[in-house]
Amino acid sequence: MGDQTPPQTPTSSSSSSSAAPPPQALTLLQPSSKKKTKPVKVFRVFRSVFRSFPIITPACKLPSLPGGRLPDTRATAGARVTGTLFGYRKGRVSLSIQENPRTLPTLVLELAMQTQVLQKEMSLGMVRIALECEKRAEKDKTKLVDEPLWTMFCNGKKIGYGVKREATEEDLHVMEVLKAVSMGAGVLPGRSEVEGPDGEMAYMRAHFERVVGSKDSETLYMLSPDGNNGPELSIFFVRI
Repeated sequence: MGDQTPPQTPTSSSSSSSAAPPPQALTLLQPSSKKKTKPVKVFRVFRSVFRSFPIITPACKLPSLPGGRLPDTRATAGARVTGTLFGYRKGRVSLSIQENPRTLPTLVLELAMQTQVLQKEMSLGMVRIALECEKRAEKDKTKLVDEPLWTMFCNGKKIGYGVKREATEEDLHVMEVLKAVSMGAGVLPGRSEVEGPDGEMAYMRAHFERVVGSKDSETLYMLSPDGNNGPELSIFFVRI
C-alpha cells in the first residue's frame, strides 16, 4: 500500500479535456463607413448601471408606439444592412448591426427583453420596438446611434432600458461563426461557464432597411425573405 502513487495522468487528461477551446481567429473586415474612435468609458458605466435594472416582460399586445406616434421615415430610400438578434434564451437579447455579414459590427445594443420573450412575440405577429432618448442641444454633434442609453418600448409598452456597448469577445465570436449566413435562425453552442452545460445561444439574422428620417430619427425595417408579408420587426430610434 505504501508503494502506491496517485493516478496523476487521468487527472491531467480530464482537466485538459474540459478546458475551453482556443478562441477562433477573427477575419471580419472593418466597415467602410466606420471611423476609428477611442472607446468611450461612459458606455461601460451605463452598462454597469443597466445590468442592475430588472427585466420587465409584459405581454406586448398594443399595436402602437408611445403616444401613438409612428416616425414618418419611409419617404427616404434606405440602405440595406445586416441585423442579428442573439442571446441566451433566459438572458437579454442583443442586436448587432453590420454593413454585411463579413464586417465588424457598427452598432451593438443590449435590449431590455429576454431572448425567449422576443421569440414568442415575433411568433405571434409583427413587433415594433421603439428606443427613445432625450434631444440634445443644437450644437451637439452626437449621432443618434451613438446615444449610450435608451428607454425601450415594445408595441407601445415600456419594458425597460436598452444600452449601447462595445462589441465583446463573445459578440465578435458569434459574428465570426455566422459570417457565411446572410439570413436565418437557429442556435449556437453556449459557453458552459455562463449558462451551464446545456446553455444555447439563439440567433436570428435578416436584412434590414435602414431609413434615416432626420438627425433625431432612424428606423430599421426587417425585410422578409419573400418580400411579400411586410416587416415582422421594426426598430425605431428617436430623440424626443
